[in-house]
Amino acid sequence: MPSIRSRTDNSLLFIDFRFQGQRCREQTLLPDTPANRKKLEKVLAKIESEINAGTFVYANYFPSSKALKRFARVNDGKLATTAVTDATAELRETPSAERLVEPQATGPLFGDFTTQWFNEHEIEWRRSHIRSLRSTLDGRLIPHFGQKVVSSITKSDILAFRATLAKVKGRGDKEGLSPKRINEIIGTLCQIMDEAADRFEFTTPTTNIKRLRVRKVDVDPFSLQDVQSILATVRTDYRHYFTVRFFTGMRTGEVHGLKWRYVDFERRLILVRETFVLGEDEYTKTDGSQRDIQMSQPVFEALAKQYEVTGKLSDYVFCNLMGAPLDNKNFTDRIWYPLLRHLGLQERRPYQMRHTAATLWLAAGEAPEWIARQLGHTSTEMLFKVYSRYVPNLTRQDGSAMERLLASRLATGQVIRMEEGSEAGLRSVHTDLYAPVLPPPQSVPRPRGMHKPASGSGSISGRTSSVTSRRPTDTVLPADLHKGEPQAPPGPWMRIGLRHMARASA
Repeated sequence: MPSIRSRTDNSLLFIDFRFQGQRCREQTLLPDTPANRKKLEKVLAKIESEINAGTFVYANYFPSSKALKRFARVNDGKLATTAVTDATAELRETPSAERLVEPQATGPLFGDFTTQWFNEHEIEWRRSHIRSLRSTLDGRLIPHFGQKVVSSITKSDILAFRATLAKVKGRGDKEGLSPKRINEIIGTLCQIMDEAADRFEFTTPTTNIKRLRVRKVDVDPFSLQDVQSILATVRTDYRHYFTVRFFTGMRTGEVHGLKWRYVDFERRLILVRETFVLGEDEYTKTDGSQRDIQMSQPVFEALAKQYEVTGKLSDYVFCNLMGAPLDNKNFTDRIWYPLLRHLGLQERRPYQMRHTAATLWLAAGEAPEWIARQLGHTSTEMLFKVYSRYVPNLTRQDGSAMERLLASRLATGQVIRMEEGSEAGLRSVHTDLYAPVLPPPQSVPRPRGMHKPASGSGSISGRTSSVTSRRPTDTVLPADLHKGEPQAPPGPWMRIGLRHMARASA
């Protein structure tokens, strides 16, 4: 019976029907959706009607199908089955799943199209990104997919390639690339395939390929005490470098690429305009990274002293003896990690100096918007996402500000002026007094189903009514005790103490 089915490997629809006693299955490039199934059902119905009428011409519907080899056109225009050839015999012996006819591949080879795609977009990228992308293309993608036609690459091919990346040798002794690196490689492949599918009009195989989950890495900043220990112990020729990194939050490439022309001593500003990446000066990471960092006093003094050392030696603020920028790997291996081991501190990347600056600013109570600008973030979203858990621990807020607000408001409330007077047992007070405005007490509702007692009766409800209708007299402090300040409502302990004071004064 004819049917519309989908493949398990790529979820593309194909038509399954019988013609001249043979089973025919023709692949399409349509994904399995209700709309596409409805379209193919109409086509299949037309094919069945033509087969029944004897007017069906296979080549009219599937001109590129390999199944045409099984049929030949006779002189009178009708289709007849040809003699069985060796190839046909092999088809009959092959399992049905393997006899599924694949669509004819269109478009250039993956390697050729990748070269074209790279040349067209190269002008959009930074030099450091070009070098990284070239390494991905030449080392991973082109060796694997280079000789395949772009339209013949399936989703299963991409998933199988991704699985191999998790088994190749990684950095050091690690087996397999990291999820982050795998996502970068597959992301580049998806960009190329999407562009090819758009140009050569085939369905892209990258649909619904999910990124691997990357484990979140917590920041591990230094405490202020650790910073003091590092600055007191580090080599003197690197002390100014450490001071700038710890108290400005500059990225590694930004501080290594910092030039004297971007240091404004008069306005106390560091102008971040370039970064040093892979041995070259580059534009900053993003447009938002172009910023002016305010110098604190320690940073100002450190740069002033550094100018005496390298101001006439090099254009770069921090440089080696040859006047070239510092090499990050050399600094990390020969200065950074030996220093941490010497101090007994946990090993961490130099980038944690940037995180330290952010957490110290938050601990000092600086405005989040100002901190975000200093770090080169376009909004405070990244700030709260990365550093929020350090704010309560460093500032000791933890909701205590709200507690103090509620305590002060609920304790004093709104106050009004009271006439002079005295409570029984207290001496008269001839001054202006203040007491909180208290709302009248609520009356206790009479229980349903009970008759209202007569006036003056000794029922429970009568006693309750008389109690709730009576309002206690508030006791106020003498003026010489509260000194004109608004008073809190006196508690029971205060009323007892005031009575003792009154008796003593009498």
